[in-house]
Amino acid sequence: MTQQNLPRPFPSPKVPETKPPQEKKLLDRYRDIIDLKHYSSRTGDTYIFWVKEFILFHNKRHPKEMGAPEINQFLTHLVTDKKISASSQNQALSAVLFLYRHVLHIGLDEASLSEFRPQRGKTEPTVLSKDEVKRVFQNMTGINKLIAQVMYGGGLRVMECMRLRVKDIDFDNHTIIVRDGKGEDDRITILADSVIEPLRLHLRYVKSSQRIC
Repeated sequence: MTQQNLPRPFPSPKVPETKPPQEKKLLDRYRDIIDLKHYSSRTGDTYIFWVKEFILFHNKRHPKEMGAPEINQFLTHLVTDKKISASSQNQALSAVLFLYRHVLHIGLDEASLSEFRPQRGKTEPTVLSKDEVKRVFQNMTGINKLIAQVMYGGGLRVMECMRLRVKDIDFDNHTIIVRDGKGEDDRITILADSVIEPLRLHLRYVKSSQRIC
């Protein structure tokens, strides 16, 4: 057999290059851990805002290169220059501490930061009278009125009411199960008599609308 008649060797298959997985960006990791710990989306957004502000204030230095002194500088700037409220000051400090504790796993001299944790003064809550509540409801209609009545009757927060499911409502016992409330605890509260029939009508309407669709 001549060399010209020799069979051609099969080309070796190309092995695809495997690239090492890219590490997530810092704020993406921050968001993942916020979600993992079941913080509300509103809290997550607020915390990420303050972490961004912290990084920008220090000319985009990586937080790994900073510590308590830089946090002190940032909070001093917020208090003296930005004139932020005590609640915003608390949020900013909590957001940055969360970054170091749970994302970077870097210990800080937190005792030096305690002065930036303002003590809120106790204030008496403003409570509407029954007549005032009645007038508020008289100026509301539809689903917004029903939501407000459920919240008022059972003492629910906005997000607690928005997360309610049909199975959380016990019409027979006039109760509502509030799941994952403040502190991630479940609790049972009152289903006011005045909202039982409107709520039943609303659920029937929603059910019939879904059938049509």
